[in-house]
Amino acid sequence: MKRLFGTFGVRRIANQVLTPEFASKLGAAYGTVIKGKVAVGGDPRTSTPMIKHAVIAGLLSSGCQVVDLGILPTPTVQYAVRNYYDGGVIITASHNPPQYNGIKFVDKDGIGIAEDMELKIEEMFFNENPGRVSWDEIEEVSSRPGIVEEYIGQVITRVDSEAIARANLKVIVDCGSGAACSTTPYLLRKLGCQVTAMNCQPDGFFPGRNPEPTEDNLQGLIETVKATGADLGIAHDGDADRTICIDENGDFVMGDKTFALVEKHLLMENQGGIIVTTVATSTAIYDIAEEHQGEVIATAVGDLLVARELKNRDGLFGGEENGGLIFPDFVYGRDAALSTAKIVEIMSKEGKSLSTLISQLPDYHSIKMKVECPDELKQEIMDKIAQETSQYQVDTTDGVKIFREEGWLIIRPSGTEPIFRCFAEAKTKQEAQKMAEWGISLVKNYL
Repeated sequence: MKRLFGTFGVRRIANQVLTPEFASKLGAAYGTVIKGKVAVGGDPRTSTPMIKHAVIAGLLSSGCQVVDLGILPTPTVQYAVRNYYDGGVIITASHNPPQYNGIKFVDKDGIGIAEDMELKIEEMFFNENPGRVSWDEIEEVSSRPGIVEEYIGQVITRVDSEAIARANLKVIVDCGSGAACSTTPYLLRKLGCQVTAMNCQPDGFFPGRNPEPTEDNLQGLIETVKATGADLGIAHDGDADRTICIDENGDFVMGDKTFALVEKHLLMENQGGIIVTTVATSTAIYDIAEEHQGEVIATAVGDLLVARELKNRDGLFGGEENGGLIFPDFVYGRDAALSTAKIVEIMSKEGKSLSTLISQLPDYHSIKMKVECPDELKQEIMDKIAQETSQYQVDTTDGVKIFREEGWLIIRPSGTEPIFRCFAEAKTKQEAQKMAEWGISLVKNYL
């Protein structure tokens, strides 16, 4: 059983558990396993420079060469590693509040490292035995200017930029003061969109809004889209691997809707293909695949699991229900920039508003809820819930997914926070709400 790693990487409160000593030892353990040239980058959190320099020290002590990429989106680091390096480390806590930070490790393909490597790193970390080289074998730290511009340029080559320029869409971009500040506004302007920027100055205190792009946190963006008559609102999380849309009416679009929209168009363009997603994703993904010669493969929750399956199965497209879309021919991870470009491309080529495009997808309603739970109680509560719901058809790939006549509900402990998440989907919002509340009550019964 893993003691440090969650769904993807290690996240803790900065300078409490995640101290420079902690980060340096983790970096040294990873460096001992990877042995090579490692790229390091991070999001704009206030603790990122401290954690990043500590990780770099650990990597150097284990004999790695280090390339410091600076502050930039997670998918940009993954792009750089896949094309140029032996491994990578990303300093980010993604959507977590500002007091958190985290360390994500990726392999030479830019995919989050496999569980066997995580266990190897943990063993070295707890037993105090990362490899250390002698003083005369310590390598150098270098930089790579221009990687963000290269990444943006590569995104542009993957969409019909002329069609987007002709559409002249008016887009409001809310980067949440996170890593997307260096990518999405510039990308959309290069594509010919009219861009209004919100929260697009990097700031580790996230003063404009919480970094998680939920409907409650995006009320400022929603009001701005309505007030300006924009065609689209775009929001990202802290490390710019997730994209959430607000349509032209100011309505919040669930992440599985944009997943389904992009899936539909990629399957039509490619006459079918393999789609990889998680057990927590909408039934709409399966409906669209069936209609357009696709095949859906479901994994446990975690974008690195989806990415690895996409690579192993030569998949066309994948992602999660939270706005994290994966384009495996480009980056083996959730990619907010290419997701944004694809969405504006579809709107431009179809000549339709986002609300119209969404209305043409299979119609399901989902509700997401969460409840706090100490990490040490998660497994016990999960076992009891599995026992209590055994009379239903269930899927235990990740947590417990319960199938009922009106829809389905998944109850699972978060791999990144001390909470349980409950996602419910049904044909009506009321039925989804009832199922989600039932799921929360099951957790609370055992707290």
